[in-house]
Amino acid sequence: MNNLLHSNIAIENVVQTKMRGRVAYQGAVSSQYAVQFSYSKLYNDPSGKGYQRPISKKRCTDFANYLSQGEGALYTPILLNAAGNWDFHPYDKNRPSFGRLICKKKAALMDGQHRLGGIKEYMDETGSTLNVPFLAFHYLDEDEEILLFDVINTKAKGIGTSLSRYLNRNSDDLSWIATNLILKPESPFFSKGTLIGMRSKDRNITLQNLYQIVHLLTKKSELATLSKEKKLNLALFYFNLIKELFPDEWEDNKLYRMTHVTCLNALAIAGNTILNESFLSKSQQPDSVKIANKLVNLSNIDWLSIGDLKYLKGLAGSKMLAKDILNCVR
Repeated sequence: MNNLLHSNIAIENVVQTKMRGRVAYQGAVSSQYAVQFSYSKLYNDPSGKGYQRPISKKRCTDFANYLSQGEGALYTPILLNAAGNWDFHPYDKNRPSFGRLICKKKAALMDGQHRLGGIKEYMDETGSTLNVPFLAFHYLDEDEEILLFDVINTKAKGIGTSLSRYLNRNSDDLSWIATNLILKPESPFFSKGTLIGMRSKDRNITLQNLYQIVHLLTKKSELATLSKEKKLNLALFYFNLIKELFPDEWEDNKLYRMTHVTCLNALAIAGNTILNESFLSKSQQPDSVKIANKLVNLSNIDWLSIGDLKYLKGLAGSKMLAKDILNCVR
């Protein structure tokens, strides 16, 4: 592990602070210096004190693409351990926590290697310079460093896919449709869906589940080209019709499996074919009578939880059931 710098790096306007009794530095550094002043300790380092996974080129490229979106592409500080090799010099004795930081050796990078990799790729492609925020501990021993890395990567919980979909509902059509399927009182999912991914006995369908259901229902052919409003109306029409035809199966998710995710995905996959075959191009509307006559035949499926459907799992199970559904309705 080489932590040597060709020359010292000076970082201005740094704030010295304390976290749980440990001295830390907060500031921002030019991206030209940011890609030079740290190093990663790979998990297989001969010292036995490494912990980082090999860097993923794809993740770096994804972050570089994110940065190319412009001023709205914000990102969090990288986390470093200076290991006692950085010196802080206050500008004024009356403000001892604000000053210049002198980096004499590279710091260990605990969090942010893909952000830095993406920043370097972005710099190489555009010639741009960015300000990179950082938080650096003055000194952690190697065991503390490994422990903190482990906490960051195992104890911290992400916001979850469902909440992410909700947060992106105004910029992503499928997220917008799925959100409305939960929020609209006229939706069959109104009393069954959860926006943030936390399931309960009654609310067993997450926003991410509905995102996938809408995708399966509206992909391919003319349906894929419809506006988000028309796709929403199509999903409301299709699943409300199923709810009206089979109210017991729809409402009781303990006795029946119809509203379990595997079965809903199957209904969506089959629904894509049913809707495409019964879609009136001129009016841009589904042939409701024709579709209702087909869906009545869903009664030929045994939706009971104690039946064969209990053995179906995942997308493969959904595809198998979708074939059975299409055989029943034709």
